[in-house]
Amino acid sequence: MPSNPPAAEVRHITVDEESAGQRLDNFLIRMLKGVPKTHIYRIIRSGEVRRNKGRVSADDRVASGDVLRIPPIRLSERAEEKAANPAPPREFAIVYEDEAFLAIDKPAGVAVHGGSGVSFGVIEQMRQARPDARLLELVHRLDRETSGLLLIAKKKSALKALQDQFRERETGKTYLALVKGAWPARLKVLDQPLHKYLLPDGERRVKVTVKDDPDGMRSVTLVKVSQRLPPIPALAAGSPDGFSLLEVTIKTGRTHQIRVHLASAGHPIAGDDKYGDFELNRQLGRAGLKRMFLHAWRLRLTHPVTNSPMELQAELPSELKAWSTIGLE
Repeated sequence: MPSNPPAAEVRHITVDEESAGQRLDNFLIRMLKGVPKTHIYRIIRSGEVRRNKGRVSADDRVASGDVLRIPPIRLSERAEEKAANPAPPREFAIVYEDEAFLAIDKPAGVAVHGGSGVSFGVIEQMRQARPDARLLELVHRLDRETSGLLLIAKKKSALKALQDQFRERETGKTYLALVKGAWPARLKVLDQPLHKYLLPDGERRVKVTVKDDPDGMRSVTLVKVSQRLPPIPALAAGSPDGFSLLEVTIKTGRTHQIRVHLASAGHPIAGDDKYGDFELNRQLGRAGLKRMFLHAWRLRLTHPVTNSPMELQAELPSELKAWSTIGLE
């Protein structure tokens, strides 16, 4: 993908095969990152954007080989600052890669993209590390504190096919979570709507709500006990019933869904700084667990090109692996 244009300079862009069929406005919004949408629509309406030297409308579809004239554009101060201070290039551990998409094993503590106080994330770093890549786009999201499988499309067609699978709930997403206490074996399905709200400081939170809440979103989480860990002497005061390692499969992809559902059931995730047991978290931190124990472990999907079934898996990172068996030795 070409880089952002410098300020106040005419540019000519040739539409590639992957972008063929896209609406002009959507194509320019993707290409001209940092330029307000209102400005993009204004230069299209005024005729300053030309396709093959002729006028073009926002809803016209671009074709492979089209040459678009982009007028001089002054980026916002924030966009100029980002252009002057790009994300540091970084590659991440690859679980799978082909010409259509790749799956990485995202470490905890890294945002998937910039925004909300974070100047850059995985996708910006990977674009810097792979300047010749024609397209790199996030297929889905993971919380910053969550590690594990993250899909990135390398083709527009693959992006659409994979996002359609996620939207239609045709993927199987299973996480590993270590929770406080002994999870009851009979509790296998959590079907509780979730409601988003903001704290006074503007930070986003989610809570379980009643079935008839008009703002509640149906959310379904399946839980299977993988291991039961006995009480740990140093943590007995905070979790006298030990811990449970759970395989958690989500049927809906709501914000903070796993974290809120498990905490609402009385078994918060170890190390969760938003919905967890804060005193237990302090004890866990002193004992060596410095992050939330939530890992995107396994993903079942259909390949976006061959339509063959696939299963991807990212093993627990070293900082969690020791905790998944603690007390069993």
